[in-house]
Amino acid sequence: MLSFTVRRILQTIVVIFMVTIVVFFVMHSMPGDPVVMYLGPDVTPEQIEHYTKVFGLDQPLIVQYGKWIGNLMHGEFGKSIAYRTDIGPFIQKRLLVTLTIALPAFLLASVIGVGLGIVAAMKRGKITDTIISVISNIGISTPLFWLAIVCVYFFSLKLKILPVQGFTWPSEDLPLALKKMVMPVAMLSLGPLASLARQTRSSMLEVIRQDYIRTARSKGLKENDITVRHALRNALIPIITLMGMQLGYMVGGSVLIEQVFVIPGMGSMLITAIMNKDYLMVQSAVFVIASGVSLCNLAVDIAYGYIDPRIRVS
Repeated sequence: MLSFTVRRILQTIVVIFMVTIVVFFVMHSMPGDPVVMYLGPDVTPEQIEHYTKVFGLDQPLIVQYGKWIGNLMHGEFGKSIAYRTDIGPFIQKRLLVTLTIALPAFLLASVIGVGLGIVAAMKRGKITDTIISVISNIGISTPLFWLAIVCVYFFSLKLKILPVQGFTWPSEDLPLALKKMVMPVAMLSLGPLASLARQTRSSMLEVIRQDYIRTARSKGLKENDITVRHALRNALIPIITLMGMQLGYMVGGSVLIEQVFVIPGMGSMLITAIMNKDYLMVQSAVFVIASGVSLCNLAVDIAYGYIDPRIRVS
């Protein structure tokens, strides 16, 4: 298990390193001058030349990349051109906002999605299975941004039971924070919940047809024990894979939710940074998100080894 874990950690480091290369050179290949965006349309050539040297943009790309990676290894992200502040603390604050929305959404999607998938599999062909399958298909196919806007219109503008937009820290005002989190968390969890329900149903149906499940029933084991201890455990590999992917999606793909509900998280920050050609901010934010997604995948890979010993041996 130790060698298996070490191999996965080394692979994760290589993936993160490759992401830094791609995002750096893609950002620098985009049209536009960040100095002009920083100073405004009335900037003079002398000012452009001066601030280009100040920000280090006059150096060769390979030198800029080397300095950026070197600073990252020392925990230094640099200074944002668009926000005119240190990137590290700024990203930390925005990431905490995103995680405050994404983690409850992930837990909600995982618990309800897996639970519905198990119920659908055990009630295969019955009305319960049909209802869960239809709801799952609707959840996967419904455009998220459209549904979020409809919910704002219905629950906020018409019924006036939930705030329209914004974010409040739970430590500041817990009741208001929970009200503001209801719609973003529900919208962000809808797609993953539906996907997990479908995947769990499919995995469970494949497992419960196996001979050892029939043998367990013939021995008189309780149905709940068969479902949890035998069927679910052997169906977990594709479910955990999807969970890891969905968590990464929630953290990195919450742009639409944050835009609709005006939440100051990583998504809205990235859009502003890209529009202003803020190289360091975009590179650092993508690095943080990619690292988080890679760590999620690493945790999933390690979980594989514990669940199925054949994987770590191979």
